[in-house]
Amino acid sequence: MQRRYITVDVFTDRAFGGNPLAVVLDAGGLSTEQMQAIAREFNYSETTFVLPPRDTAHDAQVRIFTVNREIPFAGHPNVGTAFVLATLAAKPPARLLFEEEAGLVPVEIATEQGRVASTEFTAPQPLKRMSHVSTDEAAALLSLSASDVKIDRHPPQVISVGLSFIAVELASREALRRAKPNAAAFEKTFPCDGSDAVYFYTRDVTSGEKPCDLQARMFHPGSSGLSEDPATGSATAAAAALLADLDDTRDGELKLKIGQGVDMGRPSLLLTRVRKQGGKVASIHVGGACVKMMEGTFHLEGKG
Repeated sequence: MQRRYITVDVFTDRAFGGNPLAVVLDAGGLSTEQMQAIAREFNYSETTFVLPPRDTAHDAQVRIFTVNREIPFAGHPNVGTAFVLATLAAKPPARLLFEEEAGLVPVEIATEQGRVASTEFTAPQPLKRMSHVSTDEAAALLSLSASDVKIDRHPPQVISVGLSFIAVELASREALRRAKPNAAAFEKTFPCDGSDAVYFYTRDVTSGEKPCDLQARMFHPGSSGLSEDPATGSATAAAAALLADLDDTRDGELKLKIGQGVDMGRPSLLLTRVRKQGGKVASIHVGGACVKMMEGTFHLEGKG
């Protein structure tokens, strides 16, 4: 059976920026093992597989695989998959609703002159704040010193809105640039509350990187050791929710523009909105633009 795929660069408006994603269409009949093998073949941080929804009130079931495992939710796969499906439609829909392991994920579609301009997902789960990690341990993960870690707003902590990460604030843009993953520290710290990755950011944004409010990076296990992710929507959603939760504002919407991937040559821009009601985080949204890169087919029989 011929199966179609389309690749896109996500959270960018230019080719070879953002985070690459492969979207496999017509994925019905593929086994979990086959999906994992295909994801390894693409060798992107994530590959999605689009299947018919279990409930016809929804638009699709979306399964998400890294090169190592299936995951319950991720950000750039939702933004990119929605962009692909909306672009293929005769008339772009205003909204898509995906079934994922972490729950239902709504994705809003923004159009300009009849063309898909950007998409924005809503996190499927509320913010969870879990284990704290010591300053020394967080610094070791990044090959930095404890003085590079900033703790005035929050300590290094595992957070999640569907997929967990250790979130760390750094004191300077220079420290963010200098960070490198430390394999020994990763092996000592992870897994931790289901997390195997560290997302770290700084408020010390240079004038040349405005209008971003934060610059961020993320290290995680890849196909051949530790890797860096150019744009991490799920971690961005959790971090934005954490910052909104810490904000004294009782009601309203906190918006942040977050840059990522700059130091690895794949600049990304993630647009976040966190709505607060009654002093609590009510909903978490992350969106951005995408660029279609490649499309093709491959032949692979299903498990039957």
